[in-house]
Amino acid sequence: MRIIKNKQYFCVKETNKTITDMKKLILFALLLIGSITTAFAQNPAEIKFSSLTHDFGKFSEKDPVKTCKFTFTNVGEQPLVINQAVASCGCTVPKYTKEPILPGKSGEIEVTYNGAGKALGHFKKSITVRTNGKVEITRLYIEGEMEE
Repeated sequence: MRIIKNKQYFCVKETNKTITDMKKLILFALLLIGSITTAFAQNPAEIKFSSLTHDFGKFSEKDPVKTCKFTFTNVGEQPLVINQAVASCGCTVPKYTKEPILPGKSGEIEVTYNGAGKALGHFKKSITVRTNGKVEITRLYIEGEMEE
């Protein structure tokens, strides 16, 4: 058995024990927070289109306005919000659902192409869709061939 004559030795030993206990407490708290965060984490919204392209085929310049719909579903676990849908040129106009799409529900983006005054022949236009989903940007494409 060791006899401690110096009170300073006792204080140092107690301080080291307190620091060790504090380290254990901080580690436990961090593990607890990490576990709770993981347990409550949910998958974000996720947009899934039935098709990313639409081909109007051949059509006459006498009937230059063509419209199609891109249908999508929110396959995530959070409400899906379409923040923006922008066409690559002014001859293409997208209209989209402004309200949040709940998980499992569907929505649509209607795209109108107006070829009046445009050159005859093949065209391909893109629509960039920005959402709050897991994949933030999706590109849709329309194409066709306008004839005389």
